[in-house]
Amino acid sequence: MGTPEFPDLGKHCADSDCKLVDFLPFTCDRCYQVYCLEHRSYIKHRCTKADKQDVTVVICPLCAKGVRLVPEQDPNITWENHVNTDCDPSNYEKVTKKKKCPAAGCKEILVFSNTIKCKDCTIDHCLKHRFGPDHKCPGPKKVETNFPFMNLMNRSRKKESKTNSSSTSSSSKWTTSFLNAASNIRASAEAGMSKLSGEINQAWGTSSDGGRKSNDNGQVEQCPQCGAKFSSITTLINHVQKVHERSGSRFAANVTIDACPKCSKGFTDPVSLVEHVEREHGGTSRR
Repeated sequence: MGTPEFPDLGKHCADSDCKLVDFLPFTCDRCYQVYCLEHRSYIKHRCTKADKQDVTVVICPLCAKGVRLVPEQDPNITWENHVNTDCDPSNYEKVTKKKKCPAAGCKEILVFSNTIKCKDCTIDHCLKHRFGPDHKCPGPKKVETNFPFMNLMNRSRKKESKTNSSSTSSSSKWTTSFLNAASNIRASAEAGMSKLSGEINQAWGTSSDGGRKSNDNGQVEQCPQCGAKFSSITTLINHVQKVHERSGSRFAANVTIDACPKCSKGFTDPVSLVEHVEREHGGTSRR
């Protein structure tokens, strides 16, 4: 076998009745044996693994599904596995039922060659009823059905409107509560101012005739604002005018207003603080 120059050239045919030396042998892709030109086919050399790569599908009579037979496996085992796992008898009518034209009175079976989809109602019809007037076409569908994202846009708009209304209501509630707190503070300040003015007027009325008398009796007068003690009413009045009336407001020393919740700017007048919030911050609670 071979030549002096090429000693490995050529091989014997694997067929038992041939054994011919072939210099261009063929290798079977199923049994991987070497054969000559005459016995290269599966039938000629009676290949035992000819169906190794074949795809055989059997239609199940119960569910009308295709069952692929596994090579080198007993078909009975493959069939039993299909019946126990994938077989669904309710699918038989869906697969075997032939689709017909939906036009009234038409019994034409729709196949690939005679089926046309209507461009308006997007339903398959036969060639005879392909036009709208023939199958009483209801016309094109609405935009919402063709474009589902329109519903999402409408929902988002509704949500935005709800959030805006809720934010507006919350801001109005915040402004109302802030104005009520400021009015309460101002009312308490005015009450304290009126009380202090009444005490001062009473002291002025009794200072002309009772100043010396109180001083002579050793009585001590006490400032109702800061608690300082004085030997005479005249000294007390001078103290109130210099200390407590210096800023132009008799009760200004005891009135305390919180800083602006937005910019932390301080105010002594509640009305000024409210006007500042409405002017600078728009009267809302959002920054």
